[in-house]
Amino acid sequence: MDDKIKKLSEYIQRSRYTVAITGAGISLSAGGVTYRELARIHFRPGVMRNPEKMYEAFYRSYLDSMFHHEPSLSHKALCEMEQEGNLQGIITTNEDCMHTLAGSKNVAEIQGSYQVNVCTGCDRHYDDYRIWNQGRMPVCEVCGGTILPYQRYSHIGLLDGEVEKARNWISQAELILVIGTNGYFGSAYWENHRRDATVVQINPGRTQFDKIANLNIKEESDAVFAALMEVQ
Repeated sequence: MDDKIKKLSEYIQRSRYTVAITGAGISLSAGGVTYRELARIHFRPGVMRNPEKMYEAFYRSYLDSMFHHEPSLSHKALCEMEQEGNLQGIITTNEDCMHTLAGSKNVAEIQGSYQVNVCTGCDRHYDDYRIWNQGRMPVCEVCGGTILPYQRYSHIGLLDGEVEKARNWISQAELILVIGTNGYFGSAYWENHRRDATVVQINPGRTQFDKIANLNIKEESDAVFAALMEVQ
């Protein structure tokens, strides 16, 4: 892996505009779950109709990691890259707020997250992930309705403003880091990427990016970023 890490370091140092695309894989070491496990938890019969069961499902898939685990080494490394001026944006399908908790500022959460919440009764917004740290399903202070995170409220819709950010960033990117994702919902922004951009994939599994990446690093992202820190 050493040669690939050195190559990745060279790409990062040479790039004037770098964007990361992240998925569930980046959060596994921070208590997150895979997309398959997420679907199994959320789509059991009756879960979405019962607030108590719904909160339990949310807790198992996201809330436990958000409030009882630190962001992963990869989350922290991306934040450090941003602070050093080596990363201009993060595009993620993750709802766990881990990039924000790690300190990253430029994050496009294209499916929303637990930072974007809507009352199912009166459409009032509660855009603060801390409402989920009460040990129960949050309810609207105005009408008493159940509050849901955007993805559940919108039936897995995409946030237009976040998608626009993603399209803008990727259209400028000289270097695209694809980390722990299969590329679900990439069709919302991928067509806007620069055709001369260098693509680096960090993922131990097989994905649709295998054939288009200029560099494939088939390792867990934490191991890659730990090695990267040693050479920079």
